[in-house]
Amino acid sequence: MNALGFPILSLMVALPLLGALVCLVAPGAGEAKAQTARYVALGATLATFALGILLWASYQIGGPQWQFVESYPLFGRFAWALGIDGIALMLIMLSVFLMPICILASWKAITTRVPEYMAAFLLMESLMIGVFTAQDLFLFYIFFEAGLIPMYLIIGIWGGAERIYASYKFFLYTLLGSVLMLIAMLWMAQEAGTTDIPTLMAYDFPANAQTWLWLAFFASFAVKMPMWPVHTWLPDAHVQAPTAGSVILAGVLLKMGGYGFIRFSLPMFPEASADLVWIVFGLSMIAVVYTSLVALVQQDMKKLIAYSSVAHMAFVTIGLFAFNRQGIEGAMIVMLSHGLVSGALFLCVGVIYDRLHTREIDRYGGLSDNMPQYAVLFLLFTMASVGLPGTSGFVGEFLALVGAYEASSWVAFICTTGIILGAAYMLYLYWRVCYGTLDKEDVKAMPDLSLRELAMLGPIAAIVLWMGVYPESFIAPIRDDVGVLLDRIERAAPAGDAHLVMGEPPAAEDGEHHAEPAAGEGAH
Repeated sequence: MNALGFPILSLMVALPLLGALVCLVAPGAGEAKAQTARYVALGATLATFALGILLWASYQIGGPQWQFVESYPLFGRFAWALGIDGIALMLIMLSVFLMPICILASWKAITTRVPEYMAAFLLMESLMIGVFTAQDLFLFYIFFEAGLIPMYLIIGIWGGAERIYASYKFFLYTLLGSVLMLIAMLWMAQEAGTTDIPTLMAYDFPANAQTWLWLAFFASFAVKMPMWPVHTWLPDAHVQAPTAGSVILAGVLLKMGGYGFIRFSLPMFPEASADLVWIVFGLSMIAVVYTSLVALVQQDMKKLIAYSSVAHMAFVTIGLFAFNRQGIEGAMIVMLSHGLVSGALFLCVGVIYDRLHTREIDRYGGLSDNMPQYAVLFLLFTMASVGLPGTSGFVGEFLALVGAYEASSWVAFICTTGIILGAAYMLYLYWRVCYGTLDKEDVKAMPDLSLRELAMLGPIAAIVLWMGVYPESFIAPIRDDVGVLLDRIERAAPAGDAHLVMGEPPAAEDGEHHAEPAAGEGAH
C-alpha cells in the first residue's frame, strides 16, 4: 500500500546516491570544490530528511502492517522490494535526522579529500535506508553488508593515528559474522520457496533447523550490536573515527543488529529464540556490568562513551528477548534514545576536540566557566544517558527493565546495577570536564558554542526532551507491529519468574479463596 502515489522509498534511497555522484563530479578544484561538496551533501541530506518527514506524516497508524510497498522483479527470485512498518519508520527517521547533523559536524573538521568524504557519507545514508526498507532477503543482505564499505573508508582514510588497524578490525569482525547469515539465508530461501521477508516472518521453519538458523543470524547481529565478547572492535573504531563517523556508527549502524533480531531472529525462529534466550540474557548481563566497570577507568572520552554504548545496547537485547510488550517497546525506545544521546555525546567530545585537539579527560576542567552553553547541553545529554526522568533515556530503560523483570527478576536486578554504574561513570566524566578549577591557559581560551555547533546539538536536545516528556509520539507507530510480533512469538515464550502478569491481579494460591465483596462494598 502506497498512500502517496509515488515510490518515496526508492526516492529516499536514490537521492543520497545522486548527491554522492554530484560531490565527486562537481567542477572546480581545491577549496572551491570542497565547499561545493559540503553544500551539496547538506542539501541532499536535508532533502532526504524532508522526505522522511513526509513519510512519517503519511504513515497510517492502525493501517496495514506494510505501507509504501514497492516491488519490481529483477531476475530469478530476486526483486527490488521495499516497504516499511512502524519499526522501520522510526529507524529511518533516526537515520535521516542524524545525517545532516553529521555533515555540519564535518564542515570544518575535515579538510582533506572533502568531496570523497561527503560522497562516502551520502552512500552510507542510502545503504542505511535500504537496510530498513528492504523486503527481499538478499536485497537486505546486500544493503546490510555494503554499509561496511563507506564506514571502513571513513575510518581508514579520515581517522586517527591507528586508523588502519581499527578499520581492518571493524571490517573483519562484521564481515565474518555475516558469512554464516548468508548461508542460512540461502537455506531458508530454498526451504520456504521465497525470499519475501514478510512471508518468511510468518513461515514455520522446522524446529530442528531453527536452532542452527538462529545461531547463524545471531553471529552477525551480535557483532553488529555489539554484544560482549565480540564488542572489542567498537572502542577502537570510535576512537579512530572522525566525530561524524562516531555519531553515525553509534547512532544508526549499531541499531541494525537490534533491527535484525526484531525482523528475523524472533519472528522467524520463535522456538529457537525461547530455547536460547539464556545465551542472550547471560551475555547481556555480563556486558552491562563489565563494560560499565571498564568505562569507569577510561581516560579517553570517546573510549568511555564507546564502552557505555555496549552497556546500553545490552538493555536492547534484554528487552527484545523478554517476550513481552513492555520489553520490546522499551528496547525500541532505547535504540532511538541511544542513537540520539550517544551521537550527541560524541558531538560534545568533537566540539572540544576541535579546540584543543585532545580527548584526554584530565586535560580539561572548569569548562562551565567559559563555555556555559556547552556545559548545559553536555549536562542534558549526560542526564539522558544516565536515564533521568523527563529525558528519552528514562522511558526506554524503564520499559525494558519492566519487561525484563516479568521474564526474570535476576536479569532485571543485575541490569539495574548497570544504571547505577552508568550514573557513576557519566557524572564522573562530566565533573572532571566541566567542573573544578579553570587553571589551564589553553582551556581558558576556548570559546563557547558557535551557531553551527548550536545547530548540531540544539535539535537533538529538543528530540531527547520530546521523547522523555511525550513518548507516545514514538511508541504509537510501533504499537501494532509489536502486537503482530507478540502474536507470532507468544506460543514459544518461556515462563517468567515474576509471578505477575501486567494489568492483572495476582492469581490466588491453591486452596485460597478470595471473599466476594459484600453488596455496595468495593463494587464498581
